[in-house]
Amino acid sequence: MSLVVRYPKVDYTGVRPHWARNVAFAQYQNATSLIPTPIEPWLIKILQAAIEDLPPEDDALREDVRGFIGQESQHFRQHRLFNKVLIAQGYPKLAEFEQQLTDDLNGFLRDRSLKFLLAYADGFESLGAVAGGVWFERSDGMLEGAHPNAVALWKWHMAEEFEHREVCFNLYHAMFGRGLWNAIKNGYFYRLYGTIFAMRHLNGYMDRMFAYMLDIDRLSMSGAQKAKLDGDIKELRDFQKRHTLPQLLKVFLPWYNPARKRTPKGMVDYLRRFEPGGDLARPSRSAANDAMATA
Repeated sequence: MSLVVRYPKVDYTGVRPHWARNVAFAQYQNATSLIPTPIEPWLIKILQAAIEDLPPEDDALREDVRGFIGQESQHFRQHRLFNKVLIAQGYPKLAEFEQQLTDDLNGFLRDRSLKFLLAYADGFESLGAVAGGVWFERSDGMLEGAHPNAVALWKWHMAEEFEHREVCFNLYHAMFGRGLWNAIKNGYFYRLYGTIFAMRHLNGYMDRMFAYMLDIDRLSMSGAQKAKLDGDIKELRDFQKRHTLPQLLKVFLPWYNPARKRTPKGMVDYLRRFEPGGDLARPSRSAANDAMATA
């Protein structure tokens, strides 16, 4: 696997919080956008430390990790730009949630083992692998009429999450799952613990931020708008139950391996738009400068 580091050229200044026809869908994605800015620099620190302990025969995996780090450095940068626009439009407390998550993650980095940190990382990355399929093959109805720049942010990010879906999984198993006993004890049971922990921890933040933004929205809504929002929430929950939950449950199977996931239709062609010469790619000089700024 050779991971390409892409440098998007997307302007978020014209994106409003209700950028999709379903307000709840847009605001749930907005809440989710606050997760990458603390967690992806944190992931980079963990993986930079972990590859130092890989034996020489794992050079291919080490190279994958470096590609992963390059992609993640662009993810948190783009979400930082998007979040700045979002917070300025009447949601100041989002910055407090973001800082709370940063503090949690720093505490894990200080107090928890590398095994826990990599199991948590793999759990987080499994969410992205699921979301990649949902965004490309099941979300057309939700995205109809949506702001193209918000869609570009999420489809690019989720496509790359799918593209590097194996890296944390393979790194965790290389570090802690070699041999039959470790494969059972660490490769499944402890990985499962890390996945459940990560999902509960991060979903807690997303749910609180989502509720906060909807509470702010309701303050200026008419009765009819509130009724539409209630319908949007129901549609969002139904969408998640139909499309996201069944895919997420597969992560808990003993034989789960993200490498076996089928590449979503249209994903590879979409990513080419962010590569040199693509309509959503930065010029090469700008990309090089950006890489230096986020190193």
